[in-house]
Amino acid sequence: MPGLEDLASLLGMEPQKKDNQPKGYDGSVIRLKVRIEKRRGKPVTIVWGFQSKPRELERLLGICKKRLGAGGQVVDNTLELQGDHAFRVRETLVKEGFVFAK
Repeated sequence: MPGLEDLASLLGMEPQKKDNQPKGYDGSVIRLKVRIEKRRGKPVTIVWGFQSKPRELERLLGICKKRLGAGGQVVDNTLELQGDHAFRVRETLVKEGFVFAK
């Protein structure tokens, strides 16, 4: 049985390339931002710009907490991680396919 690539070539169509970047509710690519805040004298890393379902945010939070060795929580479609982890959280989420705004 021929594959989809063969079928597309028979019909004279180009096969569609799959985009692996996470999409938001409106279909656009999610662009994240990171900032560091001080709360009670301690740094907190905040990542926002998500348009994801709560289950996806909890999965990402679990990955970040394990990789960074820090506590954290999901609040209003943002990830809040204890400590100054701006660079490492960027690396972790880029590996998951997310794009960061400049």
